[in-house]
Amino acid sequence: MSVDLTVVVPAYNEERRLGPTLAALRDHLDLTYRGAWELIVVDDGSTDRTAEIAAEAAADDPRVQLVRGGRNRGKGHALRLGVLASYGRRVLVTDADLAAPIEELDHLDKALTDGNAAAIGSRARPGATIGAHQHRLRELLGRTGNFLIRTVAVPGIRDTQCGFKLFDGDRAREAFAASRLHGWGIDVEILQYFRRAGWPVAEVPVRWSHQEGSKVRPLDYVKVLAELTLLKARAVRRADVLIPLLFLALSLTLFSGRWVSPAHRYFPDSMQDQNQWEWFFAVTADNVRHLNNPLFTTLQNVPDGVNLMANTVMLGLSVPLAPVTWLLGPAVALNVAMTGGLAATALTWYRLIRRRLVPHRGAAATGALLAAFAPPMVSHANAHPNFIVLFMIPLIVERALRLCEGTRVVRDGVVLGLFTTYQIFLGEEPLLLAALGMLLFALAYAAVRRDVAREVWRPLARGLAIALAVTIPLVAFPLYWQFFGPQSYKSVLHGDNAGNSPLAFLSFAERSLAGSDATADHLAMNPTEENAFFGWPLAALAFAIVVRLWERTVVKALAFTVVGAALLSLGPKFRIPLTETVLPGPWAALSDLPLFESVIESRVAMVCAPALGMLLALALARLLSAPRRAHRYAGLAAVAVALLPIVPAPLRAVDRTDVPPFIAQGTWRTYLGDGETLVPVPVPDPGNAEGLHWQTTADLDFRIPGGYFNGPWGPDRIGIYGPTPTNTSNLLAHVRSTGRVPQITSAWREAVRKDLTFWNAGVVVLAPQENDTELRRTVDALIGRHGKWVGGVWIWDLRQGS
Repeated sequence: MSVDLTVVVPAYNEERRLGPTLAALRDHLDLTYRGAWELIVVDDGSTDRTAEIAAEAAADDPRVQLVRGGRNRGKGHALRLGVLASYGRRVLVTDADLAAPIEELDHLDKALTDGNAAAIGSRARPGATIGAHQHRLRELLGRTGNFLIRTVAVPGIRDTQCGFKLFDGDRAREAFAASRLHGWGIDVEILQYFRRAGWPVAEVPVRWSHQEGSKVRPLDYVKVLAELTLLKARAVRRADVLIPLLFLALSLTLFSGRWVSPAHRYFPDSMQDQNQWEWFFAVTADNVRHLNNPLFTTLQNVPDGVNLMANTVMLGLSVPLAPVTWLLGPAVALNVAMTGGLAATALTWYRLIRRRLVPHRGAAATGALLAAFAPPMVSHANAHPNFIVLFMIPLIVERALRLCEGTRVVRDGVVLGLFTTYQIFLGEEPLLLAALGMLLFALAYAAVRRDVAREVWRPLARGLAIALAVTIPLVAFPLYWQFFGPQSYKSVLHGDNAGNSPLAFLSFAERSLAGSDATADHLAMNPTEENAFFGWPLAALAFAIVVRLWERTVVKALAFTVVGAALLSLGPKFRIPLTETVLPGPWAALSDLPLFESVIESRVAMVCAPALGMLLALALARLLSAPRRAHRYAGLAAVAVALLPIVPAPLRAVDRTDVPPFIAQGTWRTYLGDGETLVPVPVPDPGNAEGLHWQTTADLDFRIPGGYFNGPWGPDRIGIYGPTPTNTSNLLAHVRSTGRVPQITSAWREAVRKDLTFWNAGVVVLAPQENDTELRRTVDALIGRHGKWVGGVWIWDLRQGS
């Protein structure tokens, strides 16, 4: 005879309660349950009369069975034995204490009738009633443990541990057969199985009352977390370990030239940016150590200072890495940030692609590699960690996609707001470009699938509003300081020709296997701004992928994103290659808008990298499942041919210029009084920022005029790179670049005296460099006496007078 319902009761040392519990179950099922039922008691190695009581009940009623579990192994083991011994079309598991009375079965039964695969009795859902409470401390500990469990393991289910659950029988037997846990964690393990299988689970409010003698103790929640952690560790596949290690190995290889001796190696293609970024990490660590304002400093650009929030100091990394900076120096901290950040970026792209596009690990990993290690990213890896440490961007994309599902809008909106806040402290321009890319994708997807757009726009809009409500209060003051604080500026001047040439997309970057500086230099602003350069083979492959998979909406949207970002990156106007024809570009509509006016438009092409990575992952997943082996091999060969030319070579590194003993050995301290500044020759600027390296070597114990930063210029406070030029800085920079000593007049001497007084200069320092003889003669003439050779430099002690 078929069985409609099986009730499974795990029991350990329950002689006091088991008899009345079995009687209550039998009476209720006989009176109210119309179908055939069976009752299975699983004895989990009890040392009292539990097994005898169950055996007596089984002798009285053939519908009652006793299953012996041998020695005591835990509730999970007992439940597994009972469910696997069941035959019911539906299976109810209930604790022997009947904290949730059997009368609540009707509510769970209705939930399964409505189409759910399982119904969980819940004490936490609205409508639940709780009779006798536990001790307050015990209840608090239990709630805390349950919160941790549901947050970590089964988000969205409020009460995972209530022992009153009804399952579809066949699915329950499948899930319990696959289970591995012996203890209390089996509740979560089974729910996770149902969720992975896509089987709907309902959480039903029930009546519940604490029963004296409960076997669940508050510390058991800790055991559940431990069991789930161990289960997670066992479930990790080799590929899940090897793929992150692959990302890290590639990142280490890329930066290997600077890891050999971080403090003594320099990327020449970074120009002066490495000095700047190490200084940013050093000054942030110094501000943290001394509890100074992390948004401002006067260590550079004396006396006006530098608005650090208006410069990309990456507080989201430089602050947590402050201990590394203190212990190992800013060069190591920067290496950790860039190497680890790039690998983490690849990992989060991999995670997004696997969850949303293709389950195949190899296809997803290849797409993630293109997203994170594409030529534009490798170019920025020379100098711009804010454009390669993008691990938050895929997380933001994933959270926005969750908002579209509309299941947990408030929670996802809050998380999106927190993610966005953190990304602002990693880099605002990458966030702006990511938002632009997401907008291009959304517009294309909505145009193709208007039914989906109509369904998702409300939860998406609501979630975005919640995200803004979370973000704005958290970033209001830092952004106010950035745009209106001391040394703030309006926009950054970066020239009128900052867009990509169309030829750049078909060419190869300098550090790509098929590239060279000869092919890249005339198509990019500098080696750190090779923002396109995907190469013609990859462009051809992408076109073929789009044509082959055009029926998929996501492919259409990704293709639109690539083309749209590429066109925007051409700038306000661009020249058609091999002609003199100049056409207006779509960027002209955005170039004068707030925020966009400071963007180097060629960087918009970086949006293409993750979109191309996703297209590649989709194509590889299709290829790897192709039924014909010849098609698979031909497709994989085409992918290899397209990717091989853009495989990146390790970044070039050279020995760093030694810091003069005058600085490194602290001799400078003899020549500076309180508040006085050290003036390097020439005055530091974006073209010569070695003075910043001097400062970091000296633990930022002296201040300098000039420097390398973004700051205001002129009455309109237009943003420029470096300090506002002065007579002294202009003159010394001219001598260094030309090697010619001008005629020094009394007017020049007076102008330089005013600058030195404005800077409160204590000593002027000239290190050996190009045209240093001419520089020394110029400074001699300006100050009115000869310099003195001390500690490997020429110095002019200004305290001696003119």
